[in-house]
Amino acid sequence: MGAGRLLGLAGLCATLAACGGSPPPPPAASVPKPVSAAPKPAAAEPNTPAAAGRPSPLVAAPVVPQAGGNAYEPKDRRDPFLPLDVIGGPKGLEVATTKLTGIVRSARTTLALVEAQDGIGYILKPGDTLGDGRLMEIGADNVVFAVSAKPGSQSNRVVLKLAAN
Repeated sequence: MGAGRLLGLAGLCATLAACGGSPPPPPAASVPKPVSAAPKPAAAEPNTPAAAGRPSPLVAAPVVPQAGGNAYEPKDRRDPFLPLDVIGGPKGLEVATTKLTGIVRSARTTLALVEAQDGIGYILKPGDTLGDGRLMEIGADNVVFAVSAKPGSQSNRVVLKLAAN
C-alpha cells in the first residue's frame, strides 16, 4: 500500500513539473511612440452606407461619450437608457383585460394583487401605473384605475372587483 501512495505522489510531481516548466517571458521594454503631426482619419460610422458588407443594427442609437471615454454600443440590443413603451399597441397591457385577485392590508400599507391575461401578477399600491392606467384607490373589495386612451387626454374610471369564491 505504501508503494501505491509513493507512485501516485511521483505522478503528481511529474504532472506539476510539466505544467509550469518554463519561466514567464521578461516584460517588454517601453519604447516611446513618435508623435505624428497629422491626425488619423476618422473611421466610417457603422450606420452609414460606407460600412458595406455589414447589416444595419436593429436599433440605431446615438453614440454618446461617457466619462472615461467609453460609449454605449447597442450591438443589436435595445438601448437600456431609453424608456420602455408599454402603453398602447397590440402588446400593450390594458387595465380592462386584467383581474383583481387579492387585496393585502397591513398596519402601514394596502396593496392590490392584479393578474394580467398572460398569468403575470402585479403588486400595486395607490399611484402605481399598470399599462394604460394609474391605480387611484384600493377599496374593501375593489380597486379604481384612471385610464386614458392617450397620454394627456381625458381619463376614464375603471373599477376592478375582487371575485368572490
